[in-house]
Amino acid sequence: MLLALVLGLAGLERGPGGGSMWRDESTTWQVAHRPLGALWELLGRVDAVHGLYYLFMHGVFGFWDGGLWALRLPSVVGTALAAAGVAAVAHRLARGRGEPARPARPARAALFSGCGYALLPPVQMYAQEGRSYGLVAAAVVWATYLMLRERWAGYAAVLLLGCWLHEFAVLALLAHAPAAWRSRGWRWGAGAVVAGVLPLAVVSARQAQAQLGWLGRPSWQDWAAYGVLVAAVLLLARGADRALVRVAVPLALLPPGLLMVVSLVHPWYVDRYVLYALAGLALLAGTRLAGARVRWAWPLVAALLVPAAVWSGWLRTPESRKDDALGVAAVVRELARPGDAVLFMPSRRREWLLSSPGVYGGLRDVALERSPRDSGTLHGAELPPERIREGLSRSPRVIALLDPAGQPLDPYPGEAAKREALAAGFERCSVTGVRGARVVVYAWPGGCG
Repeated sequence: MLLALVLGLAGLERGPGGGSMWRDESTTWQVAHRPLGALWELLGRVDAVHGLYYLFMHGVFGFWDGGLWALRLPSVVGTALAAAGVAAVAHRLARGRGEPARPARPARAALFSGCGYALLPPVQMYAQEGRSYGLVAAAVVWATYLMLRERWAGYAAVLLLGCWLHEFAVLALLAHAPAAWRSRGWRWGAGAVVAGVLPLAVVSARQAQAQLGWLGRPSWQDWAAYGVLVAAVLLLARGADRALVRVAVPLALLPPGLLMVVSLVHPWYVDRYVLYALAGLALLAGTRLAGARVRWAWPLVAALLVPAAVWSGWLRTPESRKDDALGVAAVVRELARPGDAVLFMPSRRREWLLSSPGVYGGLRDVALERSPRDSGTLHGAELPPERIREGLSRSPRVIALLDPAGQPLDPYPGEAAKREALAAGFERCSVTGVRGARVVVYAWPGGCG
């Protein structure tokens, strides 16, 4: 737990100066800062799957509006709790049921498994992310421990909490089934979890197209990564204790595997949605290492720590994320002049400035009809195409925020109107690249100087 806290706090701001924040974290920041009424209205339209997390973060910011630290500290704590939970599960499995305690091996298994989980690069990544995944992992891991202790009321309550933080935590039920399906208590607890998450599932199913429409089917890289995971898990499970295999192997393989298969029909797979599955890998690796007597085991671990350390350092840079909303805002702040118009292409890139209201408030959002808060949406409601053209015709200078070159262009009429109006009536003055974005200054012909 201490190791997870140290790794989580190290380089927490992710970058020099004011740090960096990518667009998913920006969504957390701007949504959690809305009044409760506006937040509730939003959840009725989109993002209900993250509703409990947004409400929790609303409370965090109400108590302490501490910028990036307040945004990410809950994930750090969640990851530390998850690491402690992995250690507790490993200790329980290493002791065995009804057997006298063997202090050395259970303690080593717990230490190695918990530290192994904390050291995994994806775990480190989402420990420093202002999203729910570290907290979800903590809930699933501690539900696993309560399952082993046969504390079924606590099991149902903790796992249901994880499902309300992100409903794909419900896949942990299927991962727990091989170890617990014979227990009437588990069947009762599983039924309670399914019943408790059903209202959220009904609401989020209606929002699925708007919520997950950007996703495609799993790529060959996703399948290759899953193949590596399967190979590692099966290798570690060979010759392992039966109780460990029944708990760790399904936890590691079933949630991501099932979500990838479902995504062949309904594209819902993103690896972070099932981050908690890595607890199964850590349990296998840590417990097997605790009992290893092979000479090459420790040199192999030392060799693996070298690339892990390099990856760990890279995760604490802005380049480790898709974009940098704070970096975009800093460039806009430098380039903007009083009276400038701002144009987001596509409109969802408004997220880049919503978490920097001091910058955004000084510009004229020429395409905006209703703000995100007033429209009950994530990124606002835009004007019809003819009104966007009209607004641009009255704007001598425009700062446009675009995706990197080569990205697909949205075919919607409003987006096409933006591109056509800029091409017909403006000249490009400058292009500034930021991580995952371009900030382009346009002006009427002859106005760049």
